[in-house]
Amino acid sequence: MWNPICFSLKKISSILITVFLIASCSKQPGEGGNASIYGKVYVKDYNATFTVLQEEYYAQDQDVYIIYGDDISYGNHVKTAYNGAFEFKYLRKGDYHIYVYSKDSANQTNALVPVIRDVTIDKSKQSIEVPEIVIFN
Repeated sequence: MWNPICFSLKKISSILITVFLIASCSKQPGEGGNASIYGKVYVKDYNATFTVLQEEYYAQDQDVYIIYGDDISYGNHVKTAYNGAFEFKYLRKGDYHIYVYSKDSANQTNALVPVIRDVTIDKSKQSIEVPEIVIFN
């Protein structure tokens, strides 16, 4: 025999379990939010032995990478504009690593090293400016 009270309790239980499961899924750092990270990349162009600074300028068309949280590889990358500016949009709350490759001034080879800036977004509509990233070329 069909019992409307029992049916209602089962339906309510199902709804509560679904709500609990959705609420317990915390979103990790990454795309899908309303926050952004932006900044500029500046280049110091030295001679081969890093003894003479030849020129300085804002990087144009330079790759800038972002790592979401504890990921082991980058999640996205953008290129700088004509004025060295870059921006990563639509980010969620969390920790991020922004990096750009630079020549290694301590080692006079063509080896590249990352110049990393760590950023934490703690508000959903936050816009954070990264301190200028200086690289060697």
